[in-house]
Amino acid sequence: MEHLHPVHHTKINNADHRGQFTCPMHPEIIREKPGACPICGMDLVPLGVNVEQEDKTYETLLRKFKIATVFTVPIFLIAMSEMIPGNPIFRLMELKYWNWVQFVFSIPVVFYATWMFFQRAWQSVKTWKLNMFTLIGIGAGVAWLFSLVALLFPGIFPDQFKTHHGTVYVYFEAATVILTLVLLGQLLEARAHGKTNSAIKELLKLAPNTATRIQGENETVVAIEDIQKGDLLRVKPGEKIPVDGSIKSGEAIVDESMISGEPVPLEKQPGDKVSSGTINGNKSFVMIAEKVGSETLLSQIIEMVNSASRSKAPIQKMADKISGYFVPVVVLIAIATFMIWAIYGPEPAYVYAFVNAIAVLIIACPCALGLATPMSVMVGVGKGAQAGVLIKNAESLEKMNAIDVVIIDKTGTVTEGKPSVEKIVSADPGFTEMELLEKIVALNNSSEHPLAQATLRYGQEHKIAVQPIFNFEAVTGKGVVGQLQKEQLALGNLKLMEHVKAQIDPILNGQVELAQKQGKTVSYLAIGQKAVGFVVISDKIKESAKEAIGKLQKEGLKVIMFTGDHEDTAKAVSSALNLNGFKAGMLPEDKLNEIKKLQAEGKKVAMAGDGINDAPALSQADIGIAMGTGTDVAIESAAITLVKGDLNGISKARLLSHKVMGNIKGNLFFALGYNVLGIPVAAGLLYPLFGILLSPMIAALAMSFSSVSVILNSLRLRTAKIE
Repeated sequence: MEHLHPVHHTKINNADHRGQFTCPMHPEIIREKPGACPICGMDLVPLGVNVEQEDKTYETLLRKFKIATVFTVPIFLIAMSEMIPGNPIFRLMELKYWNWVQFVFSIPVVFYATWMFFQRAWQSVKTWKLNMFTLIGIGAGVAWLFSLVALLFPGIFPDQFKTHHGTVYVYFEAATVILTLVLLGQLLEARAHGKTNSAIKELLKLAPNTATRIQGENETVVAIEDIQKGDLLRVKPGEKIPVDGSIKSGEAIVDESMISGEPVPLEKQPGDKVSSGTINGNKSFVMIAEKVGSETLLSQIIEMVNSASRSKAPIQKMADKISGYFVPVVVLIAIATFMIWAIYGPEPAYVYAFVNAIAVLIIACPCALGLATPMSVMVGVGKGAQAGVLIKNAESLEKMNAIDVVIIDKTGTVTEGKPSVEKIVSADPGFTEMELLEKIVALNNSSEHPLAQATLRYGQEHKIAVQPIFNFEAVTGKGVVGQLQKEQLALGNLKLMEHVKAQIDPILNGQVELAQKQGKTVSYLAIGQKAVGFVVISDKIKESAKEAIGKLQKEGLKVIMFTGDHEDTAKAVSSALNLNGFKAGMLPEDKLNEIKKLQAEGKKVAMAGDGINDAPALSQADIGIAMGTGTDVAIESAAITLVKGDLNGISKARLLSHKVMGNIKGNLFFALGYNVLGIPVAAGLLYPLFGILLSPMIAALAMSFSSVSVILNSLRLRTAKIE
């Protein structure tokens, strides 16, 4: 896990995002202060997790909603009292004066509590980025302005617009109730949105605020921000590990479930890596700080989740396309509704026309459509992070659902990636095994390959001094060559021996093949043009590998292993895991070409690997999956990272993808269905058959709750099982 780096993202921790804001529907919008999205008009939300700002936004909306309610309720009661026989309030004063009371009460609602809706509507018209607030602004604004003109100049209206009291119909109650209900919707959205990034909030809670630093004989508690690389830190029983590093002294049992999703605590010895935010068991130990601040695994996970939450899935393009035409079409439908009712409607026709046109404008909700995908992605990505599956972007989440072939590398992916030297065999009486080990250590000292590191550890155990190598070269997919004093050395596979034209004794070759058939990895050592011996390296198959591969096969996926290792070694591993197939002796370009071939056959390919030589194949695959225990290059080429390096994470990622895509489709179906059914009903389609008309106030309530319903449906992903 110490190698985990998110790709193409500047390493910033959550604190750097606290002053930035983004739009839930348009994550590409980033602003330095709160406000409204210039595209859709929605309230901007904190880019990082900023509980203080979220609470402030919610409290502001709540205060405005209370004020709007206090003034809207009397307006509504006055308007509805006309339906009461022998209306008691008319004994106090005439209707025309009550209309003035409604006007006065509507002023704080329109010009304070909900004024931002009109500002957003005007901005949308100025920039011609029409949105939900365009419709609300037109609908509620026209109703309020019509009512004001009716108050000031009642004489200009024909009798068709007048009540039996002789006053013109006013719609202050419709305008204020609509605006107050929309405000209620915004309030509920703000509260619900705070729950969509709960995964990041939970991750942030893992980070401790202080640590115990050791300086000489003294131990002092310091702020986490003051810890520097190289500091010695005391971690006491039950404490959270403050930063990433390695254990210097003492032992520990560490609970890493909050980061890796692995429920079983792990035993740690001196030299083992530990990660920030994980919890120490019942022992005390001293650690060396190696990664601090934004470099820690926890910070990088938070940044990766933040970035993925802001990305767009391809399925959202359809929603964006519909949204682009949505508002102009709704405005045209509203105009058509007014004209049809004005011409063909019953008396008072213009009143019916006016009310139904407003209902059409108010009920339409492009927001529900726009929120359908981003909300599901945000919750889904957070859910994945909690299970140790880090997803780079929404596109990866969508593509994972369509995978039908999984390609896996061997070393570090199927195996534990902790190779160890079993033995060194000399086939030349002129060299002992220890002399060959000296040459192997000298060559591998310049290599970063896991097999090279195994031989170096073996050399240290046998107190082998490292000698300088000249003209060192790593031959991709084959091995390494170099010059030790006057000897030209080559260490690698059979292809390297052919490359340097080294002769191999048949007996030596037979010994090598025997080891390979047992699943061991063997590297020949050649001096000049003669193979003089070999080193046998074993790497245990991960305990979870067989179960994980079996799960994928039950899901109908083919699992194939690509490895640069020898045919016999690959065959032994393939048989042990019941793979659908394998290809051995592969160079990086061979893996790349094989994936291209599968894709040409119409296959959707996922590639799981952890080494530098896997990077080209990871990039070519439809989905690249990196082991969190692997190299930086592999992780940067991948779309999904499995923090624990456990192949079970592939099944988790697939199930998560399936559930998120199902949730998105459900949201889109609801949002489209709501608008397709709601707009005709608001236009009065049911009136000729059933005498049903939709009040603009009911339309406003429906519109507000449609967005909230989409968010609540997305939140169901928080409890989804992906095991």
